Amino acid sequence: MNEDTLKPGLDRAQRWFLMVGVVALAACAYGAYSNWTGFLRAYLVAYMLWFLIGIGCLAILMLHHMVGGKWGYVIRRTLEAGTRTIPLLALFFIPLAIGHSDQQLYPAVSGTSFKALYLSPSFYFARVIIYFAAFLFFAYSLNKVSSLQDQGTAHGLLKRFSNLSAPGLLIYCAAISWASFDWVMALEPNFFSTIFGMIFIIMSALAAMSFTIIVSMILSKHKPLLGVITSYNFNDLGNILLTFVMLWAYLSFSQFLIIWAGNMQDENFWYAVRGTGGWRWVALFIILFHFAVPFILLLNRPVKRHMKALAFVGGSLVVMTWIDLYWFIMPAFYPLGPHIDWIDIVAPFAVGGLWLAFFVRQLKAKPRLPLHDPRFEGVVQHG
Repeated sequence: MNEDTLKPGLDRAQRWFLMVGVVALAACAYGAYSNWTGFLRAYLVAYMLWFLIGIGCLAILMLHHMVGGKWGYVIRRTLEAGTRTIPLLALFFIPLAIGHSDQQLYPAVSGTSFKALYLSPSFYFARVIIYFAAFLFFAYSLNKVSSLQDQGTAHGLLKRFSNLSAPGLLIYCAAISWASFDWVMALEPNFFSTIFGMIFIIMSALAAMSFTIIVSMILSKHKPLLGVITSYNFNDLGNILLTFVMLWAYLSFSQFLIIWAGNMQDENFWYAVRGTGGWRWVALFIILFHFAVPFILLLNRPVKRHMKALAFVGGSLVVMTWIDLYWFIMPAFYPLGPHIDWIDIVAPFAVGGLWLAFFVRQLKAKPRLPLHDPRFEGVVQHG
């Protein structure tokens, strides 16, 4: 197979994603017209899923430029394509910006308390602008240096990659943490956890790596990645995915343990709601399929070296990220148990269809492999 055989498939996938996204978006528009608050709740879950995937690509890209390792070369174009979707993610935030003043979504925006002042429109939108400005700056800068490297005329680019990525990772962690405070934790203004932001940092990396593995499995069947992405590369990606799964479980349990030990009413109600009624079964499902099962599977080298098996694990983790976000967000509105409406199912397809169509467009825009990278020699060997 040659590289041209992949382009028609990508074109076809882009059209399908766009069609699904447009149809689902039209359904969401009807849902917003008939029940604005219900739409905002469903849209927040859907948006956070694709936001974490897209923004997580930036984190993994910066991590690769910091630590090196041949695992990153074969997925670098996928990660770079993901970072170039950040402008679209900023555009997708508009409905949430409009709905920020909805007191049924963010009850703390009313009143005169410090939290009300913190969530006031002017301060809130200033922070949102800072978040996306930081993400866009590092995404644009890293892609610009990558383009210069493809031209093969500039020197010292590896140093520029690391010089951008070192502060970029720190700023990324701070921005994701504060964004999770503003967009998710603020749904219940009496709750606060210092680990909350760290959980979302790892969730973004976990979701992005899971998505990247799925894309890599598809690309590995076509040149120029045919024969370049090997079982050894997938083994490395599987090990990284296992690390993120373990970190997610560790941080999630740490937050629960600290709140349980502290036994403070302002904090433990958050788990009390999510650990009773119908939400209890959702929590058990998350423990089982967001940690236990993938953890056991990823301990096995044959699973990590089998492209389709690892991609299946990655796909299941993307779905579990959506369920986890649903468990994080929806109990603030439905404390007695899950309340699944049709728009809860349609919204992820609306955001995801359009995001995936734009992602595929970005993926087609550059060669599948980095050019003129002095570290690229011998990439087919295990790194």
